[in-house]
Amino acid sequence: MIYQNPVFIPGPTNIPEVVRKASDMPTLDHRSSAFADILHPARDGVKAVLKSADAEVFLFPSTGTGGWETAISNTLSAGDTVLAARNGMFSHRWIDMCQRHGLNVEIIETPWGDAIPVEKFADALAADTSHKIKAVLATHNETATGVKSDIAGVRAAMDASNHPALLMVDGVSSIGSMDFRMDEWGVDVAVTGSQKGFMLPAGLAIVGVGPKALAAMATATLPRTFFDLKDMRTGYAANGFPYTPPVGLLNGLKLTSQMLLDEGLENVFARHHRIAEGVRAAVQGWGMSVCANQPEAYSDTVTAIRTPEGFDATALVTHAADTYQMAFGVGLGEVAGKVFRIGHLGVLSDAQALSGIATAEMAMVDLGLPIQFGSGVAAAQAVYAAGNKSAKMAAE
Repeated sequence: MIYQNPVFIPGPTNIPEVVRKASDMPTLDHRSSAFADILHPARDGVKAVLKSADAEVFLFPSTGTGGWETAISNTLSAGDTVLAARNGMFSHRWIDMCQRHGLNVEIIETPWGDAIPVEKFADALAADTSHKIKAVLATHNETATGVKSDIAGVRAAMDASNHPALLMVDGVSSIGSMDFRMDEWGVDVAVTGSQKGFMLPAGLAIVGVGPKALAAMATATLPRTFFDLKDMRTGYAANGFPYTPPVGLLNGLKLTSQMLLDEGLENVFARHHRIAEGVRAAVQGWGMSVCANQPEAYSDTVTAIRTPEGFDATALVTHAADTYQMAFGVGLGEVAGKVFRIGHLGVLSDAQALSGIATAEMAMVDLGLPIQFGSGVAAAQAVYAAGNKSAKMAAE
């Protein structure tokens, strides 16, 4: 295996060498003042990335799934009703978690490839005059299908009916890579993980919790121990954790948050958009289509590519890994075997993206798909050349 090759799965993402070194540190006494110098800057950095002035940031040794559990267990009680759309594997998993916790989930079934149907959310919220719905769950970026949803639109639907439910957002594959505005969009709980836009190994659940969600802890009765925000708040007040923290990952997060802010969040988002546009141009050059059904729903962090009918997309991923030591994402759930995914988030450049596009092209030709060498690469090159020329002119 050639480990120098970048990966093109939608996470874990490529790790900058400086970040790997920052996370690889000697043992530190996590009850000393030295740990406070890691913990609080890491939390402050995440808060800035979330574009929030009011949220409290909580960091758990876990993944995004643990962040979901943190969100529901600290704010809800058994029997509460939540509203969610099922439009992909990760929205499905969050629904499943809620059901296992004894919550009543009002599910809006949505075709995989579509964004959250904001108008159906608006109808459900308007009909809920007794306010049985206690939380609205929204997956900002459905990683399985490469579909982005309109979180501002979901908030507008809630506000239109003056509904008091909490807005909880899965931003696992969007935060740190795509525009996310926690305060402006009225997000009460934002969930992500260390292994995506924050460019770290898996191991941290990152949760931003707004004032309304923090207040809900007073009446929430779902059981929680490891993910108890009250315990974590107490630990933070004493410059520590209620248990042993992952110091190296937190030190890495302190650095990556600052790296994102130093690059400039708008520049980070523009870079991801440009790279994504190049990948989408390559898909068109191959004569294929993306899984996302509407252009406004195209993700800037992952593209799910539909392969021709009867072709096993998983075989392409396997072949690319075995032959070229390049990792792409397989299809999940309803689109398993029908799509392969190119992840283009985190630390990634146009040149790196071209290496992934070229390798996917080789693998497709190897497996007999009617692809011409250079068709996708040339299409992406045109996008990247134009984008960098425009950026240079703007800078001058």
